[in-house]
Amino acid sequence: MTESSAVYRVYVEKKPGFDTQAASLLSELREVLGVTRLSGLRLFHRYDVEGLSQPEMEQAHYSVFAERNADHLYREDLPEMAGDLLAVAYQDGQFDQRADSAEKCLQLQTGRRDARVRTAQVYAFFGDLSAEDLAALARYLVNEVDSW
Repeated sequence: MTESSAVYRVYVEKKPGFDTQAASLLSELREVLGVTRLSGLRLFHRYDVEGLSQPEMEQAHYSVFAERNADHLYREDLPEMAGDLLAVAYQDGQFDQRADSAEKCLQLQTGRRDARVRTAQVYAFFGDLSAEDLAALARYLVNEVDSW
């Protein structure tokens, strides 16, 4: 496998104070969905990137995928945490605007037309959640994928 055929994975999470989407979603899930035992939520954007060299990927970390003062960027793995995780991604054939935008930015930055990006939202749920709570959260968030 050549370096540019490697698949690199990064996770991006808004820092406290910038994490308004996660805070809003937490409120919505507790109030609208009625999962009152949900005490916390972390939201990560996952990017799987192929077609770049290691130096190109390093350069893209804070020029394409994250902003230094607003985001935490995790290379390869999520941080250690004691929560229940759910990843939601577009199916093949569905348009993923976040991935498309990242590919266009990478093309401008590197001149490469062959870089490919796949994205997912990864949710970490905290609280004394039952299996029914987790199933309701999964159903709700999977149905929301088309509204991203």
